[in-house]
Amino acid sequence: MTKKELRDTYKQKRTLLGEAETGKMQDLILIRFQQLPLPFLQYLHTYLPIDMRKEVDTWPVVEFLKFSNPGLNIVVPGITPEGNSMTHYLYDEHTVLIKNRYHIMEPAGGEQVSNSDIDLVLVPLLAFDERGNRVGYGKGFYDRFLAQCRKNVIKVGLSFFEAEPLIEDTDEFDIPLTYCVTPQKIYEF
Repeated sequence: MTKKELRDTYKQKRTLLGEAETGKMQDLILIRFQQLPLPFLQYLHTYLPIDMRKEVDTWPVVEFLKFSNPGLNIVVPGITPEGNSMTHYLYDEHTVLIKNRYHIMEPAGGEQVSNSDIDLVLVPLLAFDERGNRVGYGKGFYDRFLAQCRKNVIKVGLSFFEAEPLIEDTDEFDIPLTYCVTPQKIYEF
């Protein structure tokens, strides 16, 4: 399937998920995530999950990583004023979040973090394939961001659904994941 077809299909699949089913899948994703062979991390970049889009909640994973990596710095994105890239900010209990033009929560400001400092990125996605390619919401923010990160940055997707065999219309700008964690298994690419 193409990115557009997958985007439409998986948006629809998410709307059909019930609360109890989602809660169970969240728990299974966390259990699987804990099995990843990760190095010690200093900077974790995470998307802020959008409840109305039924995205996988990253906060249980963040809490696990904070426990297993004392002193871990949490980094969250904000859209630049020009709207074509992201700026990355340290996140803590004092961070003020506001809704941007895409209805996504982002920091109102704060201490910026360089792309080169980031060790692991929790990457949002709607679908992914067996090669580690992903389908996001179509704006290209994460592909542009990941292209500017270190070559060894660990890119992890979290998905309620299993891999598609192939995303037909990937291109040279698509940055594949390192891992994708689902309720059923860990995919390593």
